Amino acid sequence: MSIEALLGSRHLPYLIAEIGINHNGNIEVAKELILQAKQSGFDAVKFQKRTVNIVYSEEELCAPRDSVFGKTNGDLKRGLEFGRDEYEEIDEFCERNGIPWSASPWDLESLDFLLGFNVPFVKIASASLTNSSLLKATADSKIPTILSTGMSSLHQIEKAISFFDRANLCLLHTVSTYPAKNNELNLAVIETLRNRFSLPIGYSGHEVGVLPSIIAFAKYGAVIIERHVTLNRAMWGSDQAASLEPQGMVRLVQYIQEAIESFGSPDKKILDSELPIMKKLRKVQDF
Repeated sequence: MSIEALLGSRHLPYLIAEIGINHNGNIEVAKELILQAKQSGFDAVKFQKRTVNIVYSEEELCAPRDSVFGKTNGDLKRGLEFGRDEYEEIDEFCERNGIPWSASPWDLESLDFLLGFNVPFVKIASASLTNSSLLKATADSKIPTILSTGMSSLHQIEKAISFFDRANLCLLHTVSTYPAKNNELNLAVIETLRNRFSLPIGYSGHEVGVLPSIIAFAKYGAVIIERHVTLNRAMWGSDQAASLEPQGMVRLVQYIQEAIESFGSPDKKILDSELPIMKKLRKVQDF
């Protein structure tokens, strides 16, 4: 499958609900978020997959950090990480509810893990854009790949692109702050990336509201919109504040559909619905 086949011939952007680690290590929370995404009209859900002992150094894992899982950063990272049993349950749950899932692999072992499932794509997180071994292995797998470009220069993005068959690649503009401020979103970069790299470009938003995501699609033509989602922004966790709650998920899909309806036709003509108004209001018609 190519990126073009994944996106299909559609006017709507491909909508990804980024569950990430907002499940807080609880499979039932993950399932509820999957259901919310499906019911809201999203096309796919996405998680994050890490091999904790590979991604983080021993020093990072031993660093003190209080959480519901223990007293160290390692306790937290391991507590948030789903393993095979949970992902097999997610895989079955998503299939039963008619919504595909995938994840961002942060290391080669996690990539192999994901490729063992029938995921329709993988996403390379912004933090991994300069990880040559991960980029090469992902490209070699031939799976459609979504590459997030936060914290990256145009030179670094160009280097990352060079690993891939371009037919298998889509870029996402994003700003890697959580939550992101509107005056730092720089949505016009979507156009810069499209013009520079001649690839399909999407948007991964970390802002609180939905308007920038609508603008990314309606003004700049983002073909993918990815948003972090949560059941409640007040839940504990580093990404919750940068996520859409269920009502925000519904609003995003609704506004995108309304935008498409409003685009209409480029042909300028007098509408049938205008005729009675014209008859009533136009007093002089010399031509």
